[in-house]
Amino acid sequence: MRLTTENTFKKLIVIGDRVLIRPAKPDERTASGLYLPPGVQEKEKVQQGYVIKTGPGYAIPMPVEDEAWKGTEDQVRYVPLQAKEGDLAIFLLSGATEVLYENEKYYIVPQSAILMLEREEDL
Repeated sequence: MRLTTENTFKKLIVIGDRVLIRPAKPDERTASGLYLPPGVQEKEKVQQGYVIKTGPGYAIPMPVEDEAWKGTEDQVRYVPLQAKEGDLAIFLLSGATEVLYENEKYYIVPQSAILMLEREEDL
């Protein structure tokens, strides 16, 4: 798995419940052996790739209470996403938006289009 350097994506801010994904090559396989054959990727419109960056999550607006004793903290809170940087995501291509960034192809995918995640965690 080749992830790009952190500095490359430092300027990018992913909005809301979206995830930036670098598509995996059709022959790329994870250490546990999970991969999608090229026929499945093309016919079923299912794609796989590595999560590069995630948005803050689903916004939950806070009730507006104008009370002097309260600080000026953010009025919006977020429910975090399940996807994390480095995860392998299997997602529906129909829900994704293809973008080019520094001559490489990426997908911006809402979390609702992600079918499954594989996470390499040290136990």
